[in-house]
Amino acid sequence: MRPVFTVTAVAGLLASAVLAPAGLGIAQPGLPESGTRAHARASAPTHASTSGSGTPDGVVGTRHRPHQRPTARTAGQYRDVIDRTGSPQAFREFDRVGNQVFNPLLDLGAWHGFTLPARADEYGGFTGPMVISEEYSLFFAHELDRLAISADGRPVDLSTARSREVFAIPGALIQRYDFGRFGLDLELRYADSRSAIIRTSLTNHARSKLRLDLTWQGRLLDRWDATTTVAEKYPDWTRSVAATDTGVRFAFGRLRSMWNIMQSGSAEYRIDRTIPTRTSVDAASLSYASTGSISIPPLGSTEFYTLQGYVHSAAEASAHAPARAGILRRPASYFDSSIRRWERYLKAGLSERTSTKAQRRVAVKAIETLNGNWRSPAGQIKHDAVTPSNTARWFDGVWAWDSWKHAYAMAHFNPEVAKSNVLAMYDYQITADDPVRPQDAGMVIDAVFFNKLADRGGDGGNWNERNTKPPLSAWAVWEIYRATGDKGFVAEMYPKIRAYHDWWYRARDHNRNGIAEYGATNHPEHNDKNGNITFTVQYPAAPPESVDLGGCQRAEDANTFACAGDSLYRAVLAAGGYESLYIGAQDGAGWESGMDNAARFGFIDNDQLQRYADREYGGDVERARKDWQVLFLENRAPDGKLIGFSINQESVELNAYLAKEKQILGSMAWLLGHRDQARKDRLDAKRIAAYINACMFDETTGFYYDRQITEESVEPGSCTGALLTARGRGPEGWSPLWAEIASDDQASRVRAVMLDADEFNTKVPLGTAALTNPAYDPQIYWRGRVWVDQFYFGVTGLTNYGYRDDAAALVDKLYANAEGLTGDGPIRENYNPETGAVQGATNFSWSAAHLFMLYRDFR
Repeated sequence: MRPVFTVTAVAGLLASAVLAPAGLGIAQPGLPESGTRAHARASAPTHASTSGSGTPDGVVGTRHRPHQRPTARTAGQYRDVIDRTGSPQAFREFDRVGNQVFNPLLDLGAWHGFTLPARADEYGGFTGPMVISEEYSLFFAHELDRLAISADGRPVDLSTARSREVFAIPGALIQRYDFGRFGLDLELRYADSRSAIIRTSLTNHARSKLRLDLTWQGRLLDRWDATTTVAEKYPDWTRSVAATDTGVRFAFGRLRSMWNIMQSGSAEYRIDRTIPTRTSVDAASLSYASTGSISIPPLGSTEFYTLQGYVHSAAEASAHAPARAGILRRPASYFDSSIRRWERYLKAGLSERTSTKAQRRVAVKAIETLNGNWRSPAGQIKHDAVTPSNTARWFDGVWAWDSWKHAYAMAHFNPEVAKSNVLAMYDYQITADDPVRPQDAGMVIDAVFFNKLADRGGDGGNWNERNTKPPLSAWAVWEIYRATGDKGFVAEMYPKIRAYHDWWYRARDHNRNGIAEYGATNHPEHNDKNGNITFTVQYPAAPPESVDLGGCQRAEDANTFACAGDSLYRAVLAAGGYESLYIGAQDGAGWESGMDNAARFGFIDNDQLQRYADREYGGDVERARKDWQVLFLENRAPDGKLIGFSINQESVELNAYLAKEKQILGSMAWLLGHRDQARKDRLDAKRIAAYINACMFDETTGFYYDRQITEESVEPGSCTGALLTARGRGPEGWSPLWAEIASDDQASRVRAVMLDADEFNTKVPLGTAALTNPAYDPQIYWRGRVWVDQFYFGVTGLTNYGYRDDAAALVDKLYANAEGLTGDGPIRENYNPETGAVQGATNFSWSAAHLFMLYRDFR
């Protein structure tokens, strides 16, 4: 006989559960959304409620008194801002650029998410979950917990409901069914950073008692992708299922596949219910079924809760166990806290009086995207942080300048996570006693993931110390201060940012003129163990006789050579004749700029180079190639040890950022009482501005460019080397307007280029290369596509100089022409400048951050 229960009967089952102790990083209701934990209030409502005329049969206990429940008043106005339906059939269902094709809901820093049912046979459950398996997002199940109902012994087909609603709102997935005699509501939210919580509400519309038999069932997916099973892909990986006192538990064996899936050997997924059930499992099919029955009094209603939680390891499971028990004791309080929390986000982030409905929907989409990419501490990630995307294959980590952008935006609706995101990167600021790279003391590394690399004792592959990212952390911290007034946070971050700022001039100012260059660290991907720069050159036939490649490692194809040494590298450049040339440090310098393969760093395809040669040099490719060659200059400490490399050009936006950072550091210093330092910072900022305006602006074309440098030390302020006008125009050219260091006349001339339909004013405007750029291609990552951060810097720069109407017109074009932006499509990494087509990663955080900034600035 199945157990018959009502919600009030469960109180005794969980009377021994305890609340979560403070200090384990699990977000609790009523507290800041950074993930800080504390005890729940003693007066919190009990875990469920039953209402109706009298106590149901067989129940010992009393009915709960009604209490005021919060409503999603604001969130309810924004249904399906993002399409969250999904029907996953395999661990990986990628689009052509490596995104999972569905857009799951995640919240509160959780590492697992869910979609809405896309088909009638999926009604009654939430599809998924998608699990972030340390560094990769994978769907572990199609629908792991689907509810089936029988009324008076007859199955109820949920698709035959008189009325049915299946939709998403900010922070929740919802299903509502009305069968006439009774109603069923399912709503999924997040209780903490390891637990999703599903409220099941049943209402008896009849004047007689209603008995319902309930069955939940689910199984793990057996397909890795469309062509391969999990067993074929990983035959030694073990997975198991077992019943528990409150539900079911799935356990996952150890699996360390660096580029696909990472499992510790003790990761687990639990389903726990606040009602008694009987659970049977099938070990062979990795499936389960849980059954129970419920009686609802005439015209009565009841609700109960299910938790679905994922933890990465046994240590996490143990740490989270008290929190899980606390949620099971008082699930309604956690559920209600989620409603209130999302109402606070939206109240803080939106303004109905000064914006259109479409603008508000995009702003809500941005808030949802940023909160959805929030990950709580796990593995080597020590603070709550926001990743670029939870659906793009490579983006389940934390990057430096992404974090600065996320923090700037989130300061206005989720400020505790904004602060924590900054700290997550500064946790790995290099110190003078660092065992791997003490020469880079002060630097903030590029990317932090769940696992470190082997040189730091880990087994991951995505962690990156080959470079840093542009210096925008002070900009983010100052915005957090402006939004929150938290002077203590400024005091905490000021010395860290100062050390990072100083690093640029120690490690990336080759000619010591106070103007920095991008570059690359001392790293095995850039140089050999003796510090010699490494490169690989490929020739269409035999290499030129003038180049001695005897010391290089020759590949099997006989015309590709892996070499080391600056003098040999320069000889290869001088001789020419090569088909391709790969320099690891060139990638490092491009990554350090954040504009990975931008034209100004010498990146150009062979067919583009030929067209450039035809136009400029009568078809002479070797002469044309000289315009695109780059050198790498060694930067050494006073003791002669190699710090790293500078590319042989001073980048305009890097130094605009540094000028802006000096201004902000000056403001921080003044706030903290360091008045002399503040005055010095402001003078230094003016000096950099003067150099940029004198040495990086081209009078002929009316635009800013990078300037090539020589290896010798030069007098500060002197303009040596050539402006790199031949490599075309890019968004670096409007950075002085964003930093407010351009003269009025220079700003006017840059504006003219930005608004020119033959340059940047395309269907979606302000791409990463002008249409006239020799290396322009709307499909190439940083040589044409529109990135919303650079768009934002551009329109903000125009506004800074009084061209707000022009800026607003460009913003309107973005809203009107970026595919899916004002519909239910996810926010994308970038957009095609000519067609508006979506490109790159889905659910992309820094695009969301800058769209939110655009909403605040242009609503």
